[in-house]
Amino acid sequence: MAAVRHTKPFAKFEWMIAWRYIRAKRAEGGVSVMTWISLIGVTLAVFALIATLAVRSGFRAEFIDTIAGANAHVTVVQPRAVIEDHEDMAQRIMAIEGVRSVAPLVRGQAMASANGSLGLADIHGIRLEDLKASDAIVDSERTQGNLDDLPNGIALGSELANRLGLTVGDRIEITTRSGAATPMGTATRRNAYDVVFIFSTGRFQIDEVRAYLPFETAQLIFNRDGVADELEIRLEDLNQSEELKQPIANAAGPGMWAYSWQDRVGRFLRALTIEDNVMFIILSILVLVASMNIISGLIMLVKNKGRDVGILRTMGLTEGSVLRVFFICGAGIGTIGTIFGVILGCLFAIYIDTIFSFVNYVAGGGVWDPSIRGIYNIPAELRLIDVIKAVSLSLGLSWIVTIFPARRAARMNPVEALRYE
Repeated sequence: MAAVRHTKPFAKFEWMIAWRYIRAKRAEGGVSVMTWISLIGVTLAVFALIATLAVRSGFRAEFIDTIAGANAHVTVVQPRAVIEDHEDMAQRIMAIEGVRSVAPLVRGQAMASANGSLGLADIHGIRLEDLKASDAIVDSERTQGNLDDLPNGIALGSELANRLGLTVGDRIEITTRSGAATPMGTATRRNAYDVVFIFSTGRFQIDEVRAYLPFETAQLIFNRDGVADELEIRLEDLNQSEELKQPIANAAGPGMWAYSWQDRVGRFLRALTIEDNVMFIILSILVLVASMNIISGLIMLVKNKGRDVGILRTMGLTEGSVLRVFFICGAGIGTIGTIFGVILGCLFAIYIDTIFSFVNYVAGGGVWDPSIRGIYNIPAELRLIDVIKAVSLSLGLSWIVTIFPARRAARMNPVEALRYE
């Protein structure tokens, strides 16, 4: 008796039969239309998933960079009091490993006026060498003037300068409620300064109010002679802010408080995390729906190819081979669609600025309002982990759902399939 020959799984002939079924025309008993629908559905679903994850990652990174870049990583304050020994305190804090710079700061609110326009200014009195430690100011791509001229004037955020119609070389008037005490209340004090530098931190809410004055000048106009309101601390790694804030508070001395940039925006970051998770779940459902089209196409393919399956089974094709043939059909569609979706998603993330500019041009401008969204354009950060998550989800779903119609084809009785032939 001749020995039964067993073929290896996913043999060449199985791939050949699967490819023949996938590209078969409807007139030949194939389902090419459903194949294209399934392929396009998976492609668009994966594209949407990668594009959304890239934008969400970019938005988070942009938010952290602009917030932490223009503000202190850790701030030290003395509740309801000014800091008198800020120089000694700064030296003690600088001794902590991981601290890059410590800057005494004078802060106050003022009314800015120029060219008949008014605007609220958040004044930061800071030394020039300390301001240069701010990445968002030094590395800003949208600047005018020379930062080294700060001792001779004032530096303004770009949106505040635009609101007041100012450019480098113009004069601005700053009005504060820090004058002499009178029976009618505290008198106002007005001072005029030359605009020497205009910067953009990348965040609209900061650029529309932020202004920098020399430390000594701010001490004078806010009545902070020889003292500071707070210490602005920058770290080598901003992610260590939670870890280092307590050692910093201990080094600052009794009664001093230290809080990190995460304390200020922690709720917003947690909200972003929740939104990211919900968005991923919603888009995962979209990928699942697209994968369901593969099931529909395969069920139709199994029904149309019932006679062929019956003939192949009578010729000795095993149930395993039939299952693998139809699995290759469905998994192949899902895999090719995933590849196309990854390519489109990555291209979208890489060329998002060009795409956004085109959309903005077609819409006639005004598509993105930075005063509402807080940043000036749509950010995108293509991360390998996001691509891997999208690919794993798409391939996992498309391969799993393919198993069920493939098993149905494998278990088909060849006698029943050929009964009416």
